[in-house]
Amino acid sequence: MSANQPSPDDAPLYFAREPIFPRRISGKFRSLKWVLMALMLGIYYILPWIRWDRGAALPDQAVLLDLANRRFFFFGLEIWPHEFYFVAGLLIMAGLGLFLFTSALGRVWCGYACPQTVWTDLYILVERWVEGDRNNRIRLHRQAWNAEKIRKRLIKWGLWLFIGLATGGAWVFYFTDAPTLLSDLLTGDASPIAYTTIAIATATTFAFGGFAREQMCIYACPWPRIQAAMMDEDTITIAYREWRGRTRGKLQKNEKLAEGQGDCIDCMACVNVCPMGIDIRNGQHLECITCWLCIEACNDMMDKIRKPRGLVGYMALKDETNDLAGNKVTNIWKHVLRPRTLLYFTLWSGFGIALVVGLFLRSPLDFNVTPSRDPLFVTQSDGTIRNIYTLRIRNKHGSEETFRISATTADYEETQALKLTLEGVEGDTVTVPADQLYNQRLYFDAGPASDLAGAKRTEIMIWVEQVGEDEPVSDSADTVFNGKGK
Repeated sequence: MSANQPSPDDAPLYFAREPIFPRRISGKFRSLKWVLMALMLGIYYILPWIRWDRGAALPDQAVLLDLANRRFFFFGLEIWPHEFYFVAGLLIMAGLGLFLFTSALGRVWCGYACPQTVWTDLYILVERWVEGDRNNRIRLHRQAWNAEKIRKRLIKWGLWLFIGLATGGAWVFYFTDAPTLLSDLLTGDASPIAYTTIAIATATTFAFGGFAREQMCIYACPWPRIQAAMMDEDTITIAYREWRGRTRGKLQKNEKLAEGQGDCIDCMACVNVCPMGIDIRNGQHLECITCWLCIEACNDMMDKIRKPRGLVGYMALKDETNDLAGNKVTNIWKHVLRPRTLLYFTLWSGFGIALVVGLFLRSPLDFNVTPSRDPLFVTQSDGTIRNIYTLRIRNKHGSEETFRISATTADYEETQALKLTLEGVEGDTVTVPADQLYNQRLYFDAGPASDLAGAKRTEIMIWVEQVGEDEPVSDSADTVFNGKGK
C-alpha cells in the first residue's frame, strides 16, 4: 500500500448526507401521486371537523378517539375497550394489505401512500415553489449565504413550519372535540399535553419531511428489509433494460445515435427525478420506493430521440430472459393474479368480512355478574340464605334505557324460591344512562326450607331485559347460588 493512500481503518463509517434535489416531472404516475397526496392530506386535515349526530348524550364528532371515556367513534360505529379486537382486526388487515401490494407491485405503498412520502412530496413542492426547480435549488445550495439565500430559506422554512403545525394540530383534534380544542388553543386554555403533542408533531414533521427525507426510508424504516421476503420473481418492479441501453453514449442536439450505440444516452433524467437519488441503471436498490417517476422521465427522453419506450420500465424478474431474447413476456395481470397474491387477498377479504359480520351481530347491551366470594353466603336471623352479586350493565344505546332483572334455573325454568332485592332500588328494574356502564348490587334470598338453601351449590342464570320495546334486547349470565349444604 502506498504511503499516500489512506488506510482502510481510516475510512469513515458514516458519510455526510448529500442533499437530493429531484427534478419536476409530469406524467400519469406523477399525476397519480398528486391525486393521492391531495386525497390523503384532505382526509387527514378535514376528518376531525366532520360532525355526526349521535344524540344529546354523545359527542357529535364523526371520528373521535375519546381516551378519557375509553371509546372510539367512527361515524355510526362506537368501539369500546373490550371490543378492541375490531381494532386488532383492522391492523391485521393493514398488514395483509401491505403483503398483498408488495407481493404484486413491490413497494407501491412506500412510493404513493406512506405518510413520510406524502409529507416529503408536499415539502418538496413548497421548496420548488420558493427556490425553483432542480438546477436553481442546486445553485442556491452551493452559493454562499447572502440576502437571496437567507430570504428564500426563511420563507421555505416558515412554510414548512406552518405545515408541521397544521399536521400536529390536526393530530390532536382526533382526541377531543375539534372546535372546542381549537378555541382553547387560541386562548391559551388548552391542556399542556395538547401543546406538547403539537410541538413534538410539528418538530418531527419539519425534520423528517424537510431534512431527513430519504434517510427515514433508508435507516429508520424496517420495511425496505422486510420487502425482500414479500417479493419474488413474479413481483412487478422497476427494471432497466441494460441490453437496450449498452453501450451508453452522450447525444448532442440534432445528432443521431452512433453505430452500435445503445438507447441510453446518459442524460441522467431517471436519476434527476428520483426522490431517493438512486441510479436505477445500476440494478435494484434498497432505497427504491417504486414511485415509477424514473419510468416517465426515461420515456419522455425516448420520445425525444425517437426510440421505443420502456428502456426503464416495470416488469417481473421472471420475464427478463424472454425480454432479452425479444420474446413475448407474460401479461402483467398474470403476474398480479397468481396464487400467492390471491391467497393474500382471500385472507384480507376474510378478515374484512369477519369484522363486518361482527359489527352487525354485536349486541347493544353487555351484561356480566360477579358473585361475592367473601363470604359465599350470609345466614339471616330467620335462617334465610342470602347471596350477594354485583351486576354490570353496559348500555350501548344512544338513549337512557330501563332493564328488568330476573333469575331462572340453569335449564331456563323460572324459580320462585329466590327473592330478588336491588340495593337502593324499588322493584326489579334499573335505569341505565345512555352509553354508560352501570354497577348494581343485587341480593338473592332463599328461605330456610327451600332446596336452594339446603343445597351446597345451585347453578342459576341472571337475566337482564329491556323494558318498553317491541323487540327488547336481553342478555344473561351464568352464576351459582351457594347454600349451607355440605
